[in-house]
Amino acid sequence: MVLRILLLLATCFWSTFLFARTYPLPASNSRLIGHNTTYIVKKGDTIASIANHFDIGFLALRAVNPHVDPFLPKPGIQLTIPLQMLLPEGPRQGIVVNLAQLRLFYYPSHSNKVEVFPIGIGRIGWDTPTTTTHIAQKIPHPTWTPTENILKEYAAEGKALPKVVPAGPNNPLGDYAMRLAYGAGDYLIHGTNKNFGVGLRVSSGCIRLFPRNIQHLFSEVSVGTIVRIISQPIQHSVEPDGKLYLEVTRPLSKTKQDQQGVVNLPTDQSTLKFITRKGINNQKLVSILQGREGIPIEVGKVAL
Repeated sequence: MVLRILLLLATCFWSTFLFARTYPLPASNSRLIGHNTTYIVKKGDTIASIANHFDIGFLALRAVNPHVDPFLPKPGIQLTIPLQMLLPEGPRQGIVVNLAQLRLFYYPSHSNKVEVFPIGIGRIGWDTPTTTTHIAQKIPHPTWTPTENILKEYAAEGKALPKVVPAGPNNPLGDYAMRLAYGAGDYLIHGTNKNFGVGLRVSSGCIRLFPRNIQHLFSEVSVGTIVRIISQPIQHSVEPDGKLYLEVTRPLSKTKQDQQGVVNLPTDQSTLKFITRKGINNQKLVSILQGREGIPIEVGKVAL
């Protein structure tokens, strides 16, 4: 009986942990949420399957474990699971999509929490736009009408697409879609019929979520919800205890040539002010800017 209870408690713990997308919202003068953890690779694991298991993005897991084979990670090695992060700058309301982080942040109204989801976004040449807009329409079991550009792209590869793909298991939008009030309404936040692509740049500009995540988000978000799409590869914070944190991800490539080399990090005034302030450990600073692991790292402390 005792063993059965312990097993039940362990099952509940792991179920909660593995799909814990919800974080307590920190105070207004703090941006740090979550805690990193570790995972021991098992036989048959891949970086994609582990990322799916922990509800994080493929590239996010790769960035903090760069020397691990993504397809055949060696059983027994320890991975860092990046569950700690800095919230994006700006208002904590509605939906905030940080393209550079490949994450969607949802701030439920009248709630002291934030929900974080990995996303897939537009590939090079089909970039997801940065904008402030809102949810214009919620569509359960959507059909997919490929744009003329998508039809031409497929035709050039010798593939024929139907003018309309009906709802169902073959629909790449999955079971739920939310249309953005941007441009001609071509951009959606939607699910997928394949988990591949969440945490990567593979879409035609839409924002893609795991099926379980879009189902959850769809049930919570209402038409009219503000959606702010940004691209902030550098996050920084002076926490209430005086600790200085810096989180750096690789900026989005603009061309295929960028992917082969180093993409320069943007240097806005806020970031320049932070990295030049008294109390910064310059050696750590350089290491973080070069490593671009996408997790918050303490780079110093200031007296309060």
